[in-house]
Amino acid sequence: MSAAAANDRSAAEAAREQALGEISDVLLNLEHTRTRAKKALQRVRKSGGEHNVELALTELIADLERTHKRFMHDTYYAGDTLRLL
Repeated sequence: MSAAAANDRSAAEAAREQALGEISDVLLNLEHTRTRAKKALQRVRKSGGEHNVELALTELIADLERTHKRFMHDTYYAGDTLRLL
């Protein structure tokens, strides 16, 4: 981005862009964590691993998927609406 284009942005636009970058980083980390948990589950199952570990990993993967979806909806798709807890 050129210096002139950067200067044309308002402070609010710059702050939003920075916030979206942070959101993107968090979503990427969630994706990596979910991928790693799936790989761990496959390895545990392949090795005849402990049932409780399989259950914990399965639940973790589901939680990560829900968290990823919720975070996407609360940030990228929220618009100007205020979410009530």
